Amino acid sequence: MNGAGPGALLAKRVYIAQGEHAIDCGPDTVISTLLGSCVAVCVWDPVAKIGGMNHFLLPDEGVTSLGMSGYGANAMELVINGLIRGGAARSRLRAKLFGGAVMISGLSNVGKKNADFAIAYLAREQFPCDSQSLGGKQARRVEFWPADGRARIKFLADMPVVAAPSKPVEPAEVELF
Repeated sequence: MNGAGPGALLAKRVYIAQGEHAIDCGPDTVISTLLGSCVAVCVWDPVAKIGGMNHFLLPDEGVTSLGMSGYGANAMELVINGLIRGGAARSRLRAKLFGGAVMISGLSNVGKKNADFAIAYLAREQFPCDSQSLGGKQARRVEFWPADGRARIKFLADMPVVAAPSKPVEPAEVELF
């Protein structure tokens, strides 16, 4: 069937946002996210047919109010431990990397830091990286099929790089009721 008629199998779609992760083993599951300077790491076990994706905002803990899952090291551990609990073998895990774009020109290189962290983490933990789409100046939508490790990206041309303000912006006073 072409997916349009009665009885057609529809894919289970799971969307993850910043600081989130998802793990699944369904043959028709698609995990997706939208990335700018953040990085998503897709990890899967091709034998156990289980995989997961994370979406982290910063490579390491800094002076922010982010939840722990927003940081690279914790986001990686959540996915890896979840996969192992689901039946994956650490020795068979493979990865793909996405994101790390420059979204605010002249303000920060957090995208590069995120990408560098992910590459170094995979090398240190000896996980093969089968492919990557990192850097650049465009946001990207990522779709990942966790059962077999397929991934698809779409660059979003309508999300331009934002120029950093030329002078510091004074914080606005806001009254909450």
